[in-house]
Amino acid sequence: MIVIEESLCKGCGLCIKNCPTGAVTLHDRVARLSTHCTGCGICMRVCPCGAIRRDDVIPAGAAVCRSCPVQCAVQPGFEGACRRYTNVNGTLVRNRALVPASYRAGRLYPEIPDRPLITAVGAGTEYPCCRPAPHIVADIVRDIEVITVVTEAPLSYSGIKVKIDTNVHIGAEGARVFRDGAVVGMVDTEEYGAKMLSIGGANILSGKHGFTAARTIVGLANGERMVLQVEKGSTLDIAVGQPPVIDGVMQKKMRVGCGSATIGMFAAQLSKVVDEAIVLDHHVIGLLSEHRAGEEVGMTYSGVIPNGRKSTRGRYFGDQGHGWGGTDIVGPLQAVKKVDMSMARPGLRILVTETTGQQAGLLEVQPDGTVMEIPMTATIQAVVDLIAANCEEARVSAVYVGGTGGSARAGVTTYPLKLSQAVHEGEVKLTIGGAPTYILPGGGINFMVDVEKVVPGAFTWVATPATVAPVEYTMTRATFEKIGGHTNAIKPVATVKKEG
Repeated sequence: MIVIEESLCKGCGLCIKNCPTGAVTLHDRVARLSTHCTGCGICMRVCPCGAIRRDDVIPAGAAVCRSCPVQCAVQPGFEGACRRYTNVNGTLVRNRALVPASYRAGRLYPEIPDRPLITAVGAGTEYPCCRPAPHIVADIVRDIEVITVVTEAPLSYSGIKVKIDTNVHIGAEGARVFRDGAVVGMVDTEEYGAKMLSIGGANILSGKHGFTAARTIVGLANGERMVLQVEKGSTLDIAVGQPPVIDGVMQKKMRVGCGSATIGMFAAQLSKVVDEAIVLDHHVIGLLSEHRAGEEVGMTYSGVIPNGRKSTRGRYFGDQGHGWGGTDIVGPLQAVKKVDMSMARPGLRILVTETTGQQAGLLEVQPDGTVMEIPMTATIQAVVDLIAANCEEARVSAVYVGGTGGSARAGVTTYPLKLSQAVHEGEVKLTIGGAPTYILPGGGINFMVDVEKVVPGAFTWVATPATVAPVEYTMTRATFEKIGGHTNAIKPVATVKKEG
């Protein structure tokens, strides 16, 4: 449980602000614990004074939760730190009933086809936007008249989010991204197993380097290879659909999970071939014997302490770098901070590997508590290879992001607001170059589309500068009339296809 050293407490109150159960209070400028403290350890991690520690004592009557690595000790009648489980007469019970269905997704409109009658690629643009769109076509689909309105719309609010599958540290989040010396975007917050770039956007497009940004967005969206430079970071040679090349090195594998997840997935196999395993990852480093998965397969903690900041049991935060697993650890010997010989024994074998299984080393604990690298065995290598075999191929992918919430709607209807509302209600399906979109919630028509599902070479740009996206709206004729669509411009789809 949590123990507060009152002589060290400065009364700053950070523990109170961060405690998820309200179990910490301040008396006489000293933090004090209530009896319903779960021992989640958040207070210990935020305390700037080192006044809080944890011991191994579990209070009488508390039930230890095993639904996550935190393992709260929950007192009868109280909830764990996540507020999901309650101790009811000694048993932890999920305190919310299973929800069988959600009714917030809105009504479905199966009568509207998923694909437009024609795409907007090659349709051209009408200007000014108050004119009807270049093509408004009709056809009968499943006995219902369907309308598709298409235009190649210049979008000043546009950009591209680039996903690069790699563990390599490419640069700090927020760092600027350059092309030919011009700022075209920035490093975004990373996603699972991937670094992210945000290229373009209205402010960059209207700035000093807008033309370069527009060419970069369109080039990436159309699958062209680009060389980008991250501020104080890596050189990226990337093309959508291809493996990324970072600082001249082609990335081959996307991690199977973080270090903790890798331990969780392969604990059974690892426990049969080694006494301990450290899986390096820039996010979470996993330690097999201490991890709950290690316990699950019959292991007890070995006494090995990995290089990292402890998060929860068997899970340690790593530091980003250019070493193994995207950490700053450049080899297996550096993966071990210390070996507690009161628990460990000489000859104990430690596997050190990455979440991609591309690099691995085997260590042996010496009588004085140091570790020595020894040759890898075929049996252990086979488990490393199993981890690698479960990793996907690293690649670059991207979503184009745009907004048609402005004048681009006038080519469809004389009541642009009704079009926006119909899109959000699902009565109108928006596609880009024939590909389905995700509509961002809130006002306007802001969308995201997977560029690999769009007709090849569909994106262009104009010198305003803005990128040009092929936009299609598909709906029933009844909806088209309801929103004030330009009915006098409707043509049979067969006629338009014939005209080409």
